[in-house]
Amino acid sequence: MGPPRIAFARQVLLLQIGVVALVVGVGFVLVGWLLNREIVQQYQQRALLVAQSVASDKAIGDEAARYDPNGVVAVRADEVYRATHALFVVVADRNGIRLSHPNAALIGQRVSTDPSGALSGRTVLTVEQGTLGWSARAKVPLTDSSGAIVGEVSVGFRIEDTRAHLWWLLGLAAPFALAALLLGVAGSALLTRRLKRQTLGLEPHELAELVQEREAVLHGIGEGVLAVDNNGRVSVCNDEAARLLDITAAPGTPVAGLDLPPRIRTALDDAGASDNLITIAGDRVLVVGRRQVHRDGRSLGLVLTLRDRTDLETLTRELDAVRTLTDALRAQRHEFANRLHIIAGLLQTNHHAEAIEYLHALSGPSAAIGPGADSLTDPYLQAFLAAKTTEAREKDVALRLGDDTWVPGRVVKPVEVMTVLGNLVDNALEAARLGARRPAWVEVDLLADCDCLHISVADSGDGVPEPLRGTLFTEGVSSRDGAGRGLGLALARSAARSGGGDVRLADPGDGGHGAVVTAQMPGALRGTEAEP
Repeated sequence: MGPPRIAFARQVLLLQIGVVALVVGVGFVLVGWLLNREIVQQYQQRALLVAQSVASDKAIGDEAARYDPNGVVAVRADEVYRATHALFVVVADRNGIRLSHPNAALIGQRVSTDPSGALSGRTVLTVEQGTLGWSARAKVPLTDSSGAIVGEVSVGFRIEDTRAHLWWLLGLAAPFALAALLLGVAGSALLTRRLKRQTLGLEPHELAELVQEREAVLHGIGEGVLAVDNNGRVSVCNDEAARLLDITAAPGTPVAGLDLPPRIRTALDDAGASDNLITIAGDRVLVVGRRQVHRDGRSLGLVLTLRDRTDLETLTRELDAVRTLTDALRAQRHEFANRLHIIAGLLQTNHHAEAIEYLHALSGPSAAIGPGADSLTDPYLQAFLAAKTTEAREKDVALRLGDDTWVPGRVVKPVEVMTVLGNLVDNALEAARLGARRPAWVEVDLLADCDCLHISVADSGDGVPEPLRGTLFTEGVSSRDGAGRGLGLALARSAARSGGGDVRLADPGDGGHGAVVTAQMPGALRGTEAEP
């Protein structure tokens, strides 16, 4: 169906004007009808008063009883007729024969309307047509001095007089009705203007198409969309956004009441656009984009797009681990070359026993990791610590295993374990390198408890400042300035909690050492007794 020829806003305006005009018209007609009935009743009451005053004159009643042989009734009725400006004042005897009438030629003839009501003693108020035309009239019984009914008195006022009175009153009411009509039209115009502004000038079919397109787009894309209006209330939250943020946000929900990651809340408060903002929501890594929406120079709010990059972040961390190993191998190349020269020299000088002993010393894991390496059997942990030991040596930091290290099992969650351990060690190395204590060192303790891996990382740095101790694991919080900081510890805690564990600050640092951070990771190990 094509768009209407007349704009919807104009249709609404015309319809409202029509409704207002109809209501005012019907009201005006109703008022006219009520006024007409009221005026007629007033004229009937006026006629009744005149008729009762004539009927109260006993002289008229006595003359009517004798059929007015002296013409007294006609004279007195004519006096009342002229004084009250009535259409007629008619006195009739008990037989309905006129004894008075404005038209003297009709005196002595029977009245033109039924006199039985008044002759029976009742008062009759009617609008009838007589010899002088339509009139609002009253008929009352006429009695003589003895109280006997001897005739009737009929008084009427011209109906045209009531019509003139009605039109005079309607003339007074017409300006008010016109003012009400104009006020209704003005209100309709303002309402239509507001409607057009609220709908951004769009027609209903355009709004319907937008809703259909929005539903198709919002629920068909793989990205989360969270739109917020200028009043800080959610206007759109598609299923993907609700899933990624783990929230329920119906339209109209205040953003302040939602449990959002700190960086997303900061993005909502900041002005301007931003892209590729990395944040953590639960166990997911999200990339957030922010756009301010404008139309016709007016701000409509802002839109956040959320992309799940958890898998990509996992691959990135694995690639970083490979790069770390590669850098470690590159750094160890010269050391291995020197060791080969030593072996070659021992063989050339026939010191075969010393060469064999030297080879045995180089073949053990302690050669790469140092003392305590024999307590580790997992290749992931051995390779990781070997690489980090070399990296630490390049930073002039000593990385060592604690005396309590003992992990006889195998790691079954290498990605999660390396995420937690890697971030804790990296932060410790950085803290030790920048700290004031020398020599700089980092100590790693790993302990297996059934399938739970306990991690403790201590360093020789300056410790965690007092203001940061309560928010150290909050996303975006870092003791050092620079872009991209404040994610490592938050990622570590998120990875640990995804498996039911946790990461916490065991010791913020004292006079003898820097910070001590511990982690518990249930289900991260498989004991040696469970292996086939």
